[in-house]
Amino acid sequence: MINSLQAQLLKAGLVDEKKLKQAQRAKKKAIKNTPEKVHNPAAAVEKARAEKAERDRQLNQQRQEESARKEREAQAKQIIEQARLDRSSGETAYQFVVKNKIKKIHVTEEQFDKLSRGKLAIVRLSGQFQIIPLEAAEKVTERAPHWPVIIAKVEAEQADEDDPYAAFKVPDDLMW
Repeated sequence: MINSLQAQLLKAGLVDEKKLKQAQRAKKKAIKNTPEKVHNPAAAVEKARAEKAERDRQLNQQRQEESARKEREAQAKQIIEQARLDRSSGETAYQFVVKNKIKKIHVTEEQFDKLSRGKLAIVRLSGQFQIIPLEAAEKVTERAPHWPVIIAKVEAEQADEDDPYAAFKVPDDLMW
């Protein structure tokens, strides 16, 4: 089989038929005589073994991290269950924000006061909101930082010097 360059050289008279066939034979011989890659089965087996060991090590590490995460979440759940406060007799509505939505729970007056001052926290457990003390909320946050823990932020505002109503403070728990 003659490629187009060889055909052009033949037509131009620069190469004759004999030299063309000789070049093709030399090309085939060169391809046939090229040394094949030396395949070392022992090295391939060792490489595959090392890759499998690395993959197994990574899978094992992922499993250990997953089990440690589940254990920490179980500890957080246990802390919430032990520390939650009873709010069954609550009649005062306390509103708070979760994922850009306003949620409402009913609490007692004392719980409302402590929630608004940041002394109590709200956590979600099994689809329901629970009220827990601040110390328990800190433990839950340590063990499960991805769980939402709502604590009221109490900030002292700087009073303006020119504010005519500076002497009249509005209480935090004012209900309209």
